[in-house]
Amino acid sequence: MDFNWSSEYPEGVLSFLDTDLYKLTMQNAVFQHYPDVEVTYAFTNRTPEKKFSRKAFGWLRDQIYKLGHISLRDEELRFLKTHCPYLTAAYLHFLSEFRLSPREQLKPSFIPIGEDTGADDVIGDIHIEISGKWVDTILYEIPLLALTSEAYFKFMDTDWNYEGQEEKAFEKGRQILKAGCTLSEFGTRRRRDYHTQALVFRGLVNASKLAADIGLPGKLAGTSNVHLAMRFNLAPIGTVAHEWFMGIAAITNDYETANEEALRRWVACFGEGVLGIALTDTFGTPAFLKSFSRPMGSNSSRTYAQVFTGVRQDSGDPATFVKIMRKFYDNHGIKEKKTIVFSDALDIEKCIEYKRVSDEQGFQSSFGVGTYLTNDFTQLTTGKKSVPLNIVIKLSSATGNPAVKISDNIGKNTGDSAKVAEVKKLLGYVEEDWEGGDETKRWGTSDGATKS
Repeated sequence: MDFNWSSEYPEGVLSFLDTDLYKLTMQNAVFQHYPDVEVTYAFTNRTPEKKFSRKAFGWLRDQIYKLGHISLRDEELRFLKTHCPYLTAAYLHFLSEFRLSPREQLKPSFIPIGEDTGADDVIGDIHIEISGKWVDTILYEIPLLALTSEAYFKFMDTDWNYEGQEEKAFEKGRQILKAGCTLSEFGTRRRRDYHTQALVFRGLVNASKLAADIGLPGKLAGTSNVHLAMRFNLAPIGTVAHEWFMGIAAITNDYETANEEALRRWVACFGEGVLGIALTDTFGTPAFLKSFSRPMGSNSSRTYAQVFTGVRQDSGDPATFVKIMRKFYDNHGIKEKKTIVFSDALDIEKCIEYKRVSDEQGFQSSFGVGTYLTNDFTQLTTGKKSVPLNIVIKLSSATGNPAVKISDNIGKNTGDSAKVAEVKKLLGYVEEDWEGGDETKRWGTSDGATKS
């Protein structure tokens, strides 16, 4: 594919591959196991002080409806067959004919704050409802989040430009690789826009080339964005998200066995040792580890913990998590060196610190860095930080049952509050305080110091 790096990439989302890999792997698993399940999703802005104008909403709505025009291109299908061999042939055939139907499946709305004059500059909140079959709606999350962020920084916070983004990413990458870290770019969902993410990843690739040339110990594993991976002819990075566990728990309405059922069906879809990084915190890590320690089935004496390559840490105190995992593997006699992938609001200092902690406990560490790379800007006129949105879209129901996420941090609880409380009580969940758990200030404030 030919791309003109000197000009901005067209606005919006133009490809099914402009998403995180785990949306495709989960769609594959849903296609195989739950093709007829009906679901809903909920949009949450964890930075509610950030409002939108009606004009910004109008642009966002138009971009949302354009998602219905996307289809998988021949070269994209060839890329998936070559670089993602775990995706099943039946699923790839399904995807090659797949279309989104945003006018039927989505209801975006604008809620004015104060008097509504009908003018473009009226300020308010946005709301997005998503409903339909799970297999048909699962791909919306990442494009909708990316488009919402793009709308905000296209119309609301506009005092910025692209200058220095590639160079800044190069320097961040150089420092992380110098420290011996394995780095992946995970920044699609809250990026400023696609062009920013492309510049950032090119900076990281150049840092990786320098690291190889001068013998730095770290390495760039790749990007979770499948479209960018295709542009750079790399295998995309990713495994599974909370949504897989949340959906199965809601379908079965059995939260005590949901983790194990999710693991079992994942392995049934992709095979043992494939896409083998397990996400532990959907209903709290302690509950997950009970399932992780069980045999994979009546015909296998091996446990999920033995078969999976490692785990992903996405909430709570990372240092505490490392110690918990060390104790867990030791108690179960697992001597093989396992991997911990850290992915929760990382920056250079956190990567270096969590690598140190992981090394001390005998783990291989890897770091999925997102918003810190793809939405790190300062305002041109003030020099203050241009703060990213903290927005999420989470599964809210499946088969009419509420879907919830507990996490290892109360700030990341999502879903019906009564169901959250019920599941916590059922699982014996214990709340843990963590000083880094304030989701409203996850990437700083406009009057705070900027990191570069």
